[in-house]
Amino acid sequence: MADTTPVSQTPQTPLVRAALRARCPRCENAPLFGGWVRFAPRCRACGLDYEQFNVGDGPAAFLILIIGALITTLALFLQLGAQPPFWVHIILWVPITTLLVILCLRASKAALLVLEYRHQAREGRIAGSTPQAAKGQ
Repeated sequence: MADTTPVSQTPQTPLVRAALRARCPRCENAPLFGGWVRFAPRCRACGLDYEQFNVGDGPAAFLILIIGALITTLALFLQLGAQPPFWVHIILWVPITTLLVILCLRASKAALLVLEYRHQAREGRIAGSTPQAAKGQ
């Protein structure tokens, strides 16, 4: 089903709230996800096709960088302040990092899909060409 609703007519819930609620960006009724971090194929309420959006691995890459910087800073402060043995760092920071990335992944994927919908982001194309011409057909 093609997206025929203009973005300007959709409710503009703030991005953070929309990402945490993980609802359809068009109707805000049905959930975005069919699993923990797997998108549903389409909205159960309005039929918006979620497969047209290319979220990819962007959210995971951003989370690893952001959370990695945060954890590294905290680990340095702990090391400089208390100088614990190395095993304390392993036992403390590996689970915290893993949990933060997993818990934030759902919200970050939802945020990226909402942003793609609101800004009508689609796969890049060269002006005046068709998808068949771009493939060399």
